[in-house]
This record gives sequence, structure tokens and C-alpha cells, in this order.
Amino acid sequence: MQMGENAASKNFHNNHHLHNHHQVFDISIDVLPQNGSKCFDDDGRLKRTGTLWTASAHIITAVIGSGVLSLAWAVAQLGWVAGPAVMFLFSLVTYYTSSLLTDCYRTGDPDTGKRNYTYMDAVESILGGVKVKLCGFIQYLGLFGIAIGYTIASSISMMAIKRSNCFHQSGGQNPCHLSSNPYMIMFGITEILLSQIPDFDQLWWLSIVAAVMSFTYSSIGLGLGIGKVAVNGTFKGSLTGISIGTVTETEKIWRSFQALGAIAFAYSYSVILIEIQDTVKSPPAESKTMKKAARISIVVTTTFYMLCGCMGYAAFGDLAPGNLLTGFGFYNPYWLIDIANAAIVIHLVGAYQVFCQPLFAFIEKWANQKWPESYFITKEFNIAVPGFGLYKLNLFRLVWRTIFVIITTVISMLLPFFNDVVGILGALGFWPLTVYFPVEMYIVQRKIPKWSTRWICLQMLSMACLVISLVAVAGSLAGVVLDLKAYKPFKTSY
Repeated sequence: MQMGENAASKNFHNNHHLHNHHQVFDISIDVLPQNGSKCFDDDGRLKRTGTLWTASAHIITAVIGSGVLSLAWAVAQLGWVAGPAVMFLFSLVTYYTSSLLTDCYRTGDPDTGKRNYTYMDAVESILGGVKVKLCGFIQYLGLFGIAIGYTIASSISMMAIKRSNCFHQSGGQNPCHLSSNPYMIMFGITEILLSQIPDFDQLWWLSIVAAVMSFTYSSIGLGLGIGKVAVNGTFKGSLTGISIGTVTETEKIWRSFQALGAIAFAYSYSVILIEIQDTVKSPPAESKTMKKAARISIVVTTTFYMLCGCMGYAAFGDLAPGNLLTGFGFYNPYWLIDIANAAIVIHLVGAYQVFCQPLFAFIEKWANQKWPESYFITKEFNIAVPGFGLYKLNLFRLVWRTIFVIITTVISMLLPFFNDVVGILGALGFWPLTVYFPVEMYIVQRKIPKWSTRWICLQMLSMACLVISLVAVAGSLAGVVLDLKAYKPFKTSY
């Protein structure tokens, strides 16, 4: 993206040079030259080259994350009837609202309207006012929360590797207690180094690695679940979920609420939908391509989620662990579980960066606008790195990103409960970003009259999702309160 802006700012006087440079590139996409230029889109940026498949891949990368690991637990709380039904409903709502959101990429006309490069740009140009600040606050708070969730999840996976090897060596005799803190600190140090990568467009390789890893560990989890069902010879679980007796009635209600949050978290990708759409070439209109991409990726992820969630539940029944690969449902083959957990760690290292970069960029842009004279904030030093070429060191970036990673790491060490954190994050972000803003923007864009049937239906959908979000937040907070009763920060070992 950066490249496009620079090229545009140099204007078209070096068009000829670019032309020779991108010969192959030109032939492949210039079926319909726009605005008489072969290298640039209608907004003056370099031609976008994204296709239906790259967009689908990006969405699948963003969606199939660590959320998949808590799905067996979520299905166990809800049972064979409600579990898959809730997942299916979430997938329908997510698909519907994301197709509303794709129409907001351009303000006005879907083919030629002004482009919005980010989710906040769309809210700003369509809704404006206080809503922009509200959207930004929720979006960036969500990203901050995801950073904490990922730090916790990766330390749990690193501990799982250590524990599975320890179990293996002692033949299951040694309980192998460990503290999660050293692992969180290791993860934090890695993120401090990686967060010094200046821009989002330099992270594409991390995204590809993360995608491969997420399929690796999800598939291993699925395979082990199927294997366990085969060994048991039956499907465990019941129609109504975890039985009263294993948990009290009140606990069952809270846990069911929390399971809704966990499923919402597994589907949340609206935050980055418009950013992905901005990579897609046109014609046809970007929104058409994006609707197809949303359909493909939601079908793929829902199928995958159903399999992972249901197989995990079938394997463990009421005892399905909160995190399928680290809750020690499986001990053997221990090397396979080690591979899966290593894949989780590598995926989360990359995913942390992908989700934090928009937040980093936002704060840095704000600081630059507020203190344009400041040497500390704006000055860049060129440092030659052997083998990598020049690295632009900026003191403000170095200090602020380091502090950010340290804060997320410390909070993670204080609150290491993966399930509850995932539930809270999913519930808080789900309604505003996945439902409320897309619905409101769509109403404004399409000029849907107030109190018309369509308007009432959209508002009812929004209200229903708000209720689900609030219920899920309540469930997850109740979970945290229960965990805190039994927990001493920084001391506990698992």
C-alpha cells in the first residue's frame, strides 16, 4: 500500500519508467484500462492486483486463529443441538453483515464512489461525528485485547510442549508443574523485536506463515479428535451439553453464555474486512468480488469449525478442555502434539503483529500530527543492517512499541485465563464492529427510510446481536470472577 502512495505522489511523470518496469504486470491486468492509465487505479494508487482467491485466503487467515481451539469447549457447554446451531447462526449473521460492509468500501456509487481504505475511514465518510471516535476506540481496544489473548495462548502452548515431554519422560508419573511467566516474557521479547518492522506491507510473509500454521494445528486437533472417537468407539456428549452435577445450574447458565462469546470471537474478522477489500482489483466492482470471497471463506471456516468443535466434543464429552491442544485431553503421540503447539506459537507470533500494526500506525500518525516539530517523534536514523540493507530507526516508534508490548505482557501475566479472555474479547467486539456499524452504514448508504419494513428488520437483527453480546460478556466476566477466587497472580504454576 505504501508503495502505491509513493508512486502516486511522484505522479505520472515517471509513468514511462514504471511501464517498462512492470511489463508483465501490465499485460496480465490491463483488459480495461481505467482513466486512460495502465498502471494506476482511479484514486491514483498503483493498480491493485488482489483476486477472489487472495481475498478469501486473507479472510481465512484472519478468521481461523486461536479461537478454533476453544470451540470443543463451547460446544460442550451448549450440547449437540444448540452448539452447532449457534455456530451456524453466527456464520449466517457474519456473512450477512460482512456483505453489508463490502458495500461501504466506496461511498456513494458502488463502482466509482470514493474509496475508504480502512474500517474507520468508512465510518467517517458515511456516519461521521462521534461514531468515528466510538468505532476507533472499540476497534483499537479490541486489538489491544487480542494482543493480550495471544500472549496468554502462546505461553500456554509453550508450556504444553514442556509438559508433554515431561509426561512422556516420567511415564505420566510426574505432575510437571510449571509457571507461565518465563514463557510470556520470551513471547514478549520476540514481539518487541518484530514490532520494530515499520509497516504493514512488509508483513505479508508473516501472514502466509501464520496461515499455514493455523491449518497445521487445527488439522492436528481435528485428526486427534477423530482418532480418539475411533478409540472410544462412541460419540460422547449429550443433546443439552454439560450435565448438571458436573457443574451447578448457575454455572451451567454462565458457561453457556461464555460459550457464545467464544464462538463470536472465532468469527470476528470485520475489523479488517475493508483493509482486505482495498487490495482487490476492479472491474468487476470490488464489492462483488468481496461478497464471493466472504461466502467462500465463511463456508470453509464454518465447515472446519463444526468439525473441530464437534469432534473435540465427541472425543471428550463433558470434559472437553478449554483449549483443545493444551488442556491435556491428549498425551500421545506426544511429538505430534508438540508440533501442533509449536505451530500455534509461530502462528500467534505472526498474528500478534498483523493485529497490532493498525494500532501502532494509528498512534504514530496521531503523534506526528500533534507534534510535527518534535525531533524524538519525527526523526528517522538510517542504520545499515548487514544482509537486510537500510533500517530506518525512529526513537518514538522504538520506545512506544516496546512499552506497548511490555504492558500487554504484564497484563497477561496477571490474568492467564485463555477462555474467559477470549470470551470477553469476542463479545465486546462482536456487536459494534460486526453488526452495529455495518447495519448503520448500510442504512445511510442505501437511504433506507426509517420505520420501513427493511429498516425494522435490520434494527431487530442489531438488537438481537446486542443482547447476545451482553449475555456473553456477562458470562465471561462471571468466569473471570470465579477464576480470580482461586488464583494468586505471578505465583501460580500449572
